[in-house]
Amino acid sequence: MSSIKPHAKKLRLGKALKQNRRVPLFAVAKTKGKVRNHPKMRNWRRNNLKK
Repeated sequence: MSSIKPHAKKLRLGKALKQNRRVPLFAVAKTKGKVRNHPKMRNWRRNNLKK
């Protein structure tokens, strides 16, 4: 990540980076496989963050 960018944007990018995780396996097991993905998963090439 380049260092020259507004602080607020950097905070948003950091939050999105932390949210970009898969559903934990205990949650998949507890729901018997019904919950496999979550809507906040994104790929850095396919989806952009909203400004």
